[in-house]
Amino acid sequence: MKSINSLSAFHRLVSLPDPLHPLISVIRVEDIRLTAAFLSENFLQDFYTISLKRDVQAKVKYGQQYFDFDKGVMSFIAPKQIQALEVADLINANPQAGTGYALLFHASFLTGYPLANDIKQYGFFSYSVNEALHLSEKEENDVIDIFQKMEKEYQHIDRHTQDILIAQLDLLLKYGNRFYERQFYLRKTTNHTLLEKMESLLHEYFNTANSLKNGLPTVEFLANQLNLSPHYLSDMLRSLTGQSAQQHIHDKVIEKAKEYLASTNLTVAEIAYELGFGYPQSFNKLFKKKTKMSPLEFRAATSQ
Repeated sequence: MKSINSLSAFHRLVSLPDPLHPLISVIRVEDIRLTAAFLSENFLQDFYTISLKRDVQAKVKYGQQYFDFDKGVMSFIAPKQIQALEVADLINANPQAGTGYALLFHASFLTGYPLANDIKQYGFFSYSVNEALHLSEKEENDVIDIFQKMEKEYQHIDRHTQDILIAQLDLLLKYGNRFYERQFYLRKTTNHTLLEKMESLLHEYFNTANSLKNGLPTVEFLANQLNLSPHYLSDMLRSLTGQSAQQHIHDKVIEKAKEYLASTNLTVAEIAYELGFGYPQSFNKLFKKKTKMSPLEFRAATSQ
């Protein structure tokens, strides 16, 4: 697997001049020329990438899925995430990579700024490519304006340059957050269907031997079953219900636990193991946190 450690190395792979700054670069997608070296294997990079692309002739593989950037979309990729490209007849056709902008920056560029910690709160850096952000024309223009300001700013470097670039990057991320929340809202009907599928998966999981055999269901398990990334699933659910995927799992656990406590003679330890807990103490702690009662107190109250 190819590891791209520097912005200079990335620039060389896509036939661009060396970047003006070692830690941050704004490139125009139409200037990229994809090379055979870039396509020879899967790759990961040691820097963040924020892209706005349109009419891309390459398909990007991210995880197990391909995404075709034939329309204007925005994507966010964190360091160390595995990617691959596919371009048909690359050498003969020598296609352009499309149009748009890509911002590349190392985490160390943020050192000393609050954004160094704040950026970790943006879950969309862990979304899959097929969960990319689709922008309206106005939104696209707002984002392009930020890219262009950053491109212009780092052409000359003085003591104010980094502050200005960090401020623009912070604004870009805040726009990304707003646009994703809008996208969740606009897809509410589709997302309600996904919520129903997730509830069905949890129901099936706890009504078969899965919990006893495999332990508690994980967010990763649910996301995989729904063909979503874990962060996207949690953020989508939070936009719909105010709760993350993990909280939904816990609610289902408590719902099933109450059923066992009220309708069976199983001991608390037996119920804990049935639900997939490795230790009854963990079950007791979660139950009390959710209900303000211990399992035995709940059983006593429902048997009166």
